[in-house]
Amino acid sequence: MSKILQHINSPNDLKTLNQEQLLLLAKELREFIINIVATKEGHLGASLGVIELTIALHYVFNTPKDQLIWDVGHQAYGHKILTGRRDIFETNRQLNGISGFPKRKESEYDAFGVGHSSTSISAALGMAIASRIKGDLNTQHIAVIGDASIASGMAFEGLNHAGVSKANLLVILNDNAIGIDPSVGALKQYLTNVKKGTQKQDNIFEALNFDYSGPIDGHDLPALINELERLKSVKGPKFLHVITTKGKGLKQAEADQVKYHAPGQFDAKSGELIAKTETKPQPLKYQDVFGHTIVELAKTNPNIVGITPAMPTGSSLKYMMEAFPDRAFDVGIAEQHAVTLAAGMATQGLIPYCNIYSTFMQRAYDQVIHDVATQNLPVIFCLDRAGLVGQDGATHHGVFDLAYLRCIPNLIIYAPRNEVELRNMLYTAQLGLNHPIAIRYPRGRGITIDWKQPFSKIEIGKGEQLKEGKEVAVLSIGTISKNVTEALNSIENPETFSHYDMRFVKPLDAALLHSILKKHHTIITVEDGTVSGGFGSAILEFAAKYNYKSNFITKGIKDEFIEHGTTEELQKINGIDSESLKILFKNIKKAD
Repeated sequence: MSKILQHINSPNDLKTLNQEQLLLLAKELREFIINIVATKEGHLGASLGVIELTIALHYVFNTPKDQLIWDVGHQAYGHKILTGRRDIFETNRQLNGISGFPKRKESEYDAFGVGHSSTSISAALGMAIASRIKGDLNTQHIAVIGDASIASGMAFEGLNHAGVSKANLLVILNDNAIGIDPSVGALKQYLTNVKKGTQKQDNIFEALNFDYSGPIDGHDLPALINELERLKSVKGPKFLHVITTKGKGLKQAEADQVKYHAPGQFDAKSGELIAKTETKPQPLKYQDVFGHTIVELAKTNPNIVGITPAMPTGSSLKYMMEAFPDRAFDVGIAEQHAVTLAAGMATQGLIPYCNIYSTFMQRAYDQVIHDVATQNLPVIFCLDRAGLVGQDGATHHGVFDLAYLRCIPNLIIYAPRNEVELRNMLYTAQLGLNHPIAIRYPRGRGITIDWKQPFSKIEIGKGEQLKEGKEVAVLSIGTISKNVTEALNSIENPETFSHYDMRFVKPLDAALLHSILKKHHTIITVEDGTVSGGFGSAILEFAAKYNYKSNFITKGIKDEFIEHGTTEELQKINGIDSESLKILFKNIKKAD
């Protein structure tokens, strides 16, 4: 254990240190994060870039009374370690361990729970206004937001309101020119010009009535402390522009900031990534099946365009951006804009593939309804990271999409059970649809080595029987089909069970469902989405409508927010892993 860090159990301990000790603490804190993330994995570059800023904030301000909010939270590892979680930091993102993001119930120092970007300014402003209403004019409210996050619409909404308030609010812009991928857009160019000293126009933040200062070096700890001390006495909305380097202190993380955002395991001393040794060929990731397939389709269909809100690497739209730079667009952290941009393109005969993570699609719900579905525009939504995503936890699980999309008129909802099915639906969608469609698929690798097969058109609204049985029908949607198949292959009476891949949650295959409900006394639905309002609910509604009296069992994600852990651990907790399904199937009673 390091000499100074081991004695820091709260921010109060920081205040006893002199400047030389604070500089040494910054070095030790950086090494501590590198050593643990190297083996336990997690988000690396963002936290390394704000070590000095983290120390300065807790040194100058009286947290937790002064309220500190980290936007997104990727950069909050140092904050967690300095606020009493040093000794349990190795449990970060592990099942029953601490969260990878700030979380209110975890610590009084986590003033606001985060995981999605661009919420910090609004939240901090809400807290600051509350303080004024209660007559507290002394509490400080600090929002730390990155240059990618501040370009989001919600951040501007917060700035716009804060600028006409008298709130005691400090917005700190952590400007490192990158989110997960490099920042994009006109604001990025503006900030670049500010840093270079070539900006000729009025300062945009001063125009919004903020007291602007900076830009200053975010790795100059004494300068940070001096400026934060000054800003403590400035009333009203304030804005501090801080220049940092993502991955600071680890050479490889500075050089390859995209890869080292969340690098997996690496050598803590050399910084080199530890390659996973595979004894046999591995299936491609679903995101790469999407990425390579859309390029293949775009070569023959000039109307195809691709859109992603700040996730070109994570969605693998980067392949189309390289092959067709004029037809693939990273619009920044702007999910609402991405959806309505796609809608506008669709009105002009283009075929937009709008690739958004399932959990982030929640941020554009009105646009899906108002701008796409109401006008019945054939936008193709590709929802990556659907289902349980593992260690990122409750803010990132894509388990609500089936439920929140199913109630929208005109929208087709499809979930492929494997990579070939995904490929074929991406092909089918560009042949011409009469409605918008959402295609959802999970994070991680698929199950098929030879996924790149000749295209085949999929009939909209048609399910498929995978196994024929006599008494019990198991209906699955999407890639959870694999767990069902594994369970059925390991029971003693497999002939009892039929298995159907329904493929579409909307429209349901009515003819197939009538046949299933007439032939089987028990129906089991399995999904990796929320059991409330999802696929199973759709089947129950169908059965009720037509007065079927079968026994029904719905399996899916519990009606609660699921915390972090491996996907396998979380599937087991929710009873949808193959072993849990096997036990369920074994206990199904035969018909009288």
